[in-house]
Amino acid sequence: MNADRNKADGYRQKERRMKKKQIIGIVVAAVMFIITCAASMLTNGLVDRIFGNVSSEILTGGIEFSAPAEDYIAIVSVTGTIQEQTAVGLFDTVEGYQHTTTMEYINQLMGDSSNKGILLYVDSPGGTVYESEELYDKLIEYKEITGNPIWCYMAHYAASGGYMASVAADEIYANRNTTTGSIGVIVSGYDLSGLYEKLGIEYFSITSGANKDSSQLTPDQMEIYQRQVDECYERFVQKVADGRNMTETEVLSLADGRTYTAQQALEYGLIDEISSYEEMCGQMAAELGVSTFYEPSAEDSLLASLFSEAESIVPKSEAQILKETAEEAESGVLMYYAEQLR
Repeated sequence: MNADRNKADGYRQKERRMKKKQIIGIVVAAVMFIITCAASMLTNGLVDRIFGNVSSEILTGGIEFSAPAEDYIAIVSVTGTIQEQTAVGLFDTVEGYQHTTTMEYINQLMGDSSNKGILLYVDSPGGTVYESEELYDKLIEYKEITGNPIWCYMAHYAASGGYMASVAADEIYANRNTTTGSIGVIVSGYDLSGLYEKLGIEYFSITSGANKDSSQLTPDQMEIYQRQVDECYERFVQKVADGRNMTETEVLSLADGRTYTAQQALEYGLIDEISSYEEMCGQMAAELGVSTFYEPSAEDSLLASLFSEAESIVPKSEAQILKETAEEAESGVLMYYAEQLR
């Protein structure tokens, strides 16, 4: 009897050792796979640099600027909310608009004699005041330094900050189903006092002045924010007037925050033409005498994909969900954003 029990224990121990070896083998294989993929990508990049006769530069977020040797039109995509860069390192997944990368990309274009213009592709409901204005300023700088034209194509949305970027262009085309306009400024936030009370959370702050804490806005603080909004609004109106050759009075009659269809925008002079993206590309290529279009791209690294997948599996706490909700709403931040498109 004891012999049979000992024999069974021996089998179980042997089975556990086998499973342990299998797990170790899988982990080692996974690590080797990652190393092999990374080495392959690095080798391919090196070969391209040596034999491709193409100058390249790695931009923030791991995107490679490797423009063609012949004359080309650069595609600058503004897709998603215009905001601070989210992907900056090896473990970050590149999604949506990447501000720092876009600024670096345009800087590279300004130093490349083969670049003959920018096709600005906008599919954005807007974003923060800071990044929206910085993008607009960079596009104007590009035109002043290079003398090259910018043509804009509006996809689903080109509203608020997305429209601000668009008016830096010499020509604005839109899809017939584009939503644009929303010329205005918004700053919003949440009053979480009721939720805090329900959760038994007591909020307090020690400040050096009456207006240092604006978690529960007073009439004076509302007036402070309104002045900031008005200041940004004036700059927005001026940019539209400059870009569309309109008077400030004409812009003000359209700039009450509402959105417009492509047909309405065409009638009011906010855009130049309604067409498909392919038609617009054809017209731009013919106008500039350049047939090559270039846009840098980057495949997400394997490590970034693995980390992103692992992060999605881990459940979030209620506090984390509340924090992310507030961040997504850009609570308390001045925005050129079409709130109705959220």
